Amino acid sequence: MKTTAKLLAFVLVFALCANVSSQESNEEKAEDFKPVYITMTTTHWNDDPDTDFSDWLETEKEYFEKVVKKNDLIMSSGVYTHYFTPDNSEIVMVNVYENWSDIENANEINQKLIEEAWPDEKDRQAFFKKQRSYYRPDHKDEIYLSMPFMIPESQDSQESKIFYVRSSDLAMNGNGKPGKFKEHFEKVTKKSKKLKGYYTHRHLWGSNGREMTEVFVFDKLADIEDFFDEEENIIKATWTDEKERTAFMQDLGSNFTGKHADYVYRSVPELQK
Repeated sequence: MKTTAKLLAFVLVFALCANVSSQESNEEKAEDFKPVYITMTTTHWNDDPDTDFSDWLETEKEYFEKVVKKNDLIMSSGVYTHYFTPDNSEIVMVNVYENWSDIENANEINQKLIEEAWPDEKDRQAFFKKQRSYYRPDHKDEIYLSMPFMIPESQDSQESKIFYVRSSDLAMNGNGKPGKFKEHFEKVTKKSKKLKGYYTHRHLWGSNGREMTEVFVFDKLADIEDFFDEEENIIKATWTDEKERTAFMQDLGSNFTGKHADYVYRSVPELQK
C-alpha cells in the first residue's frame, strides 16, 4: 500500500506553483529569492469506453480534502486539463515543495493521512481502485526548480484559469546572454495588463536537460492573442530604434536553440491548493 500511496501522491498533484509564488513579493531582490521544487506528472484519461467519469471530480476532491490539503509539506498543488495540446487525453498534475527531501517525506505523510482517512482496508482499497480507474497506467514524471522571474497571481479564484505553457530549449553553448532575459522580463513582461500571472521554472530531473518553461496565466483563451499584440507594442515602445530593437531580440534569442513547444491547459479550481 505504501508504494501505491507514493504513486498516487504523484498522480494527484500545476506552478503550477502559482499559490506558493503568490506569497512572494514582486519586488523581492534576486538574492533573496528561494527556489521551490516542482513535481509535474503528465498522465492520461483512461481510454476504456466503459470507464465512468461522472464521479471523477467528486473522487479527486475527497482525496484532495483528506490528504493533499492536510499535508503541510505540499506547499501548493493543482490539476490542469488539456485545452490545446497535441494529446487531448492529457492531464498535468503538479505539487510544489520547499526542498528536495520534502518530496520523499511528503509521501510518508500522505500514507499516514490515507490510513487515517480510510481506516478500513477494504474501504481504502475500493477507493483507490476507483481513483485509478480514471487514468491509463502510462505517465511521465518531471521535477523542476522555480526561477525568480514571476508575476504572482493577485488573488485566489474559484473560476477556471487558462494556462499557456511555453517550453523552450536552452542553447547551453556559452554564447547566451541571460541578462537579456531578465531585462525583457523587467521591461516587457511585467508591464503586461493582460497577464494574471507568470512563472518560470528550469529542468532539474527528467527527460530534457535543456528545458526551460514559462507559464502565462489568463482569464480566457482570447487574452493570449491580445497579450501577444500587447507584448509587441511594449517592445516597440521600449526600443524605439529598430536596429536597437532587432539587436536586443537577437541577444535575447541567443539563450535558446529556437526550438520550443506551446501548450494550453485549463485549471481545475476545486483541486487547487
